[in-house]
Amino acid sequence: MPYTTEPHDLDARIRLAAFQFLATQTQLHGDTLPRTLLEAGFDYDGRRVPLIGPQGIFKPAILESIPISITTVPVIEGQERPYDDEVGPDGSLRYKYRGTDPNHRDNAGLRLAMQRGTPLIYLHGVVPGKYFPVWPVFVTHDDPASLTFSIKVDAATISPLIEKPGQPDVDARRSYVTSLVRKRLHQSDFRYRVMAAYKTQCAVCRLRHEELLDAAHILPDSHPKGAPVVPNGLSLCKLHHAAFDQNIIGLRPNLKLEVREDVLKEVDGPMLLHGLQDFNDLPIWVPRKDTLRPNNDFVKERYELFREYKPCLP
Repeated sequence: MPYTTEPHDLDARIRLAAFQFLATQTQLHGDTLPRTLLEAGFDYDGRRVPLIGPQGIFKPAILESIPISITTVPVIEGQERPYDDEVGPDGSLRYKYRGTDPNHRDNAGLRLAMQRGTPLIYLHGVVPGKYFPVWPVFVTHDDPASLTFSIKVDAATISPLIEKPGQPDVDARRSYVTSLVRKRLHQSDFRYRVMAAYKTQCAVCRLRHEELLDAAHILPDSHPKGAPVVPNGLSLCKLHHAAFDQNIIGLRPNLKLEVREDVLKEVDGPMLLHGLQDFNDLPIWVPRKDTLRPNNDFVKERYELFREYKPCLP
């Protein structure tokens, strides 16, 4: 039976209220939300509706049979995820069953969501305690052989209670939106894992204002080795990120900074002097754990590119 659009349907009204709650909270707090806020949820006619629970597939008590959210476990450097969510051959997000019993009530709930076209919330764990919410998402395929469901994302501006899957424009849109969301999730993962490793401070100047910090790649995205992993990352403020990307400053293999020679000789004002030149030959701050520190091979390769760079001088 298709998902109802009748206004009296409690399930539909609660899901729409949940989507509006997430829209409001992400406007207030940004793309990622703390677990405590998701656990508290929102009030609906005097009843609390949490959006996350102890299990990855979660149904609040107010709903009858279909979960409201599915949650992924954040990556912790050096540890394996208990569930290895991945991307399917059709570009969809893959979500593991709970356990190995296809008929477990949580798995049955997601199967029912697929059959009825019910929209869900996808809570992507970026670091412990923080989640990137994506909505609405739909279960599009069930594969008992691999114990996985396929998940696709639709545009949040489209009413998930009106348009039906199977129409070429709907399916094409969901595939496109899903590919965009995957990129955003990878970028968010990289940023928050780098920020956590560097204790939310610039590796050069130790600035601690998160809104002024970026996760910079040592080897860029376009490089064959430029994976979004912490050993290929540096936490840098906006100034030092731009200077690093533009080869104004380089990082030596001994993890000391090198200001480009022409910039080092330049005479300008206090920003150039104290913001860049004064850091020449000083070490950057890096995490203590070896698994989080900059990969030495990456640093060497990037430093060679820095040394080979020839600025276009007037």
